[in-house]
Amino acid sequence: MTVLAITGATGFVGAVLLDQALAAGHRVRALARRPQPPRAGVTWIDGALDRPDALAAVCAGADAVVHVAGVVNAPDRAGFVAGNVDGTRAMLAAARAAGVRRFVHVSSLSAREPRLSNYGWSKAAAEALVEASGLDWSIVRPSGVYGPGDMDMRELFRAAKFGIALLPPRGAVSLVAVADLARLLLTLATQAVPPAVYEVDDGHVLTHAALAQAIGRAVGRRRVLALHLPRAVMMLGARIDRMARGAGARLTPDRVGYLAHPDWTARPALRPPAALWTPRTAPAEGLAATARWYRANGLL
Repeated sequence: MTVLAITGATGFVGAVLLDQALAAGHRVRALARRPQPPRAGVTWIDGALDRPDALAAVCAGADAVVHVAGVVNAPDRAGFVAGNVDGTRAMLAAARAAGVRRFVHVSSLSAREPRLSNYGWSKAAAEALVEASGLDWSIVRPSGVYGPGDMDMRELFRAAKFGIALLPPRGAVSLVAVADLARLLLTLATQAVPPAVYEVDDGHVLTHAALAQAIGRAVGRRRVLALHLPRAVMMLGARIDRMARGAGARLTPDRVGYLAHPDWTARPALRPPAALWTPRTAPAEGLAATARWYRANGLL
């Protein structure tokens, strides 16, 4: 049995990781901003990444830290620095102070292109802190994470239901099912492996248009009209989304910066070795399961 300290345990990826950790017989110390219902095997720690006392508490007695929490949307670079750079720095300090050696850090493929967005820049900066930490670290850069419970791809599914897909400029993309990603994170947290940066996807390289058609099939559409939007049009859409939904906007100028990049697939040389982890969920299966979850929850 391992005691895991998990940040972001109430989020999309973190919640699946928490479930898998408990199912495997591990105990979890989990950081949460809001009160959570009691759960066997979980010690909830009230706090956030800007509270050193909470970080000390979540790391106390832990064998490994899995740092999932982060900011994916912020109004400016300072917001990304606070959530992704300063938060990671604080979590590393708490782990060292508590004597926790194993540190698994969830980054993003966008970290390899830091010039494209403040988000990617902040993820790259956080990675540099982890690599210089002196801990036994692993860095995981997922591709697009999806699955039951995901809300980021919901609008793509809803549009596909009506036979349309508004897409970035032409490029390649890959996905990874949340359950597969969580299984890798749990493996890295509970095994002794050398420090490494892993780029993670399901091994299926798709064009944006092919992904749109796959989503269409998942929601029962035989054909989806795929419209590739120029970067300038996407930027206009981001400004409109911000005016309409404020801080809740899904499309932001910063996000356009990396969505318009032509290749968001894991590089084969940086994929985890097969002996450590292999994905189990193909896109057709995973997208169908995601569509079923949306329908069951009245989200389509």
